[in-house]
Amino acid sequence: MAAVTAGARPPLLLVDASLYVFRAWHSMPDAFHDADGWPTNAVHGFARFLLDVLERERPRHIAIAFDEAHDSCFRNVLYPPYKANRPPAPDTLKRQFAYCRMLCMVLGLAVLSHQEYEADDLIGSALRQGRGLGHRGVIVSADKDLSQLLEPGDEQWDFARGQRWGHDGVLARHGVHPGQIADYLALSGDAIDNIPGVPGIGARTAAALLAHFGSLDELLGRIDEVPFLRLRGAAGIASRLREHRDAALLYRRLATIDCDAPLAGARTPFARDQADGDSLAALCQALAFGPMTRRRLHEAAGLPFAGTAAEVPA
Repeated sequence: MAAVTAGARPPLLLVDASLYVFRAWHSMPDAFHDADGWPTNAVHGFARFLLDVLERERPRHIAIAFDEAHDSCFRNVLYPPYKANRPPAPDTLKRQFAYCRMLCMVLGLAVLSHQEYEADDLIGSALRQGRGLGHRGVIVSADKDLSQLLEPGDEQWDFARGQRWGHDGVLARHGVHPGQIADYLALSGDAIDNIPGVPGIGARTAAALLAHFGSLDELLGRIDEVPFLRLRGAAGIASRLREHRDAALLYRRLATIDCDAPLAGARTPFARDQADGDSLAALCQALAFGPMTRRRLHEAAGLPFAGTAAEVPA
């Protein structure tokens, strides 16, 4: 059988759902409520985002990854301060996350979540499985960490900014190649995930070191060469690398996406399933979706829709 070219491989959409739920939570007005009076602004915003993705891409294969491993992630065992700077989600938001997962499920979309692995790990694991079945990945997220997953033929899509880039576009965006992202974060740190990095090494220095040595392992194995580089404070950088060698290796482990996460219950290769029309109608009613959103949801699910004149537009 002839080899399949990258351009001919069918896309597998992998959506970093939690990012867009949080964005909706912060950006949508607190004017939406469910039948019990709980706020649903994040669900409404996420539904509109999801519909835009489905209508534009019309994916045949798609998986939606949610973060459930907040303080129970394996990274917290390795490094308890990991993401300790993030406040816990309030109950009103947790309830909306459950609604968003339910919405994806009734639409027939594969939903990925795990108590010990983050959404990034689930996306990486699903992408690895998808590649083995002949797919290329389209990762819907603005998270720079996910760029480490890109191989030739894959894409990352920052939906909010309408920007897409592939494997060869990572260097221009982040200053390093995809395979260097975890090393880069180990050196420069990641404030969002509470990874401190090596003291005194910022983004530019980290990128320059990796451009010269290629990898963290090579850098640590050739520290004696660092003082002779044309970097400001090169001798001090070498000293700090020696002092924080073990920490840097730990930080790289934290920043590396685990592509062996269990995907129990997921339908490989994440083909869209038949939507549950009755459950979708009930969910729309519970969330007080207006007729425009209901129509779009039914059309995206390939289901007939009959609105009523009494409904108020979304």
